[in-house]
Amino acid sequence: MRDFLTANYHTHTVRCRHAYDPEREYIETAIKMGIKKLGFSDHIPCPFTDGYVSGIRMTMEQAPEYVSTIRTLAEEYKDDIKIFVGFEAEYIPAFHEKQMAMFRKLGCDYLIMGQHFLNSEETGPYTGTPTEDESRIREYADSVIEGMKTGHFKYLAHPDLINYQGLDSVYDWEMTRLCKALKEMDIPLEINILGISEKKHYPTERFWRIPAEIGNKVILGLDAHCAKQLANVECYKKAVELVDKYNLNLIDELPGM
Repeated sequence: MRDFLTANYHTHTVRCRHAYDPEREYIETAIKMGIKKLGFSDHIPCPFTDGYVSGIRMTMEQAPEYVSTIRTLAEEYKDDIKIFVGFEAEYIPAFHEKQMAMFRKLGCDYLIMGQHFLNSEETGPYTGTPTEDESRIREYADSVIEGMKTGHFKYLAHPDLINYQGLDSVYDWEMTRLCKALKEMDIPLEINILGISEKKHYPTERFWRIPAEIGNKVILGLDAHCAKQLANVECYKKAVELVDKYNLNLIDELPGM
């Protein structure tokens, strides 16, 4: 049994409107837990054009302050921990070009993909909503693969977020197609520890037996929405049990980070 994570790249801030605690508390908790690399990846803002204001992500105008705050703290704590700043983002073609322009202008470090929606959140659907609609899981796999082909994302967060409740044969076909594509692109899949903590429908063994067979790289992500979640040893151990049960190809850190 490993003691705990040495790196976590999935960390949120209060700007997403559903996370808590100042960034400093996250950093000091990470240091206390022996985490050597901490990535902040708050939900990416979307360039809505009709005045819509999201209740689950920062605005485009807040992004510069988000990055500058993390950069200042990274310098302050540089002798104790390596800190990165980026975003967790859906791949939404209508938004992606403007989001990448913002990403580059701000000099961010990385993106992870969390495909919470198949289109703008205004129109949905949320991929975690239970469904027996085969087109929904097919579109999820298509969107993830298309987004990953851009080369802009470091890994896929909670790949089993898609909550398809229909035929096993359909689930296996689409998730196998997704896993094979990401294996070819050498993109890791995340076991989401927050999902374990909050007893969500993911991580699900229905999914993880598939990358076990294909040989995908796997990374653990705390998906921390408050500082204490960076110290969730109990659920970390459950994630490692899943890794061990299926002999998953676990990596501890992202290459180059």
